[in-house]
Amino acid sequence: MLRLIIAAIAACVLVVSANAQTPAPTATCKAQAAEKKLAGAAFNSFMKKCEDDASKACDASATERKLAGAAKTSFAKKCVSDAVGG
Repeated sequence: MLRLIIAAIAACVLVVSANAQTPAPTATCKAQAAEKKLAGAAFNSFMKKCEDDASKACDASATERKLAGAAKTSFAKKCVSDAVGG
């Protein structure tokens, strides 16, 4: 019984430490652009690059989570939307 409890605690620690390795999301692209007071072409350029970077990071995260097909597409779409801020 004690071994089961220890194994359960170890499993929880592994899950928590794995989640801790995922970086906390930074401010959204829109928030960063507002903070930098970007407008016009500078805003559009910044948003495009930020969205592209978010897309790459989200695809990598989906692959790391071993998602495929519709699950990967859905995850990546929400991930990018959250990163962009809209």
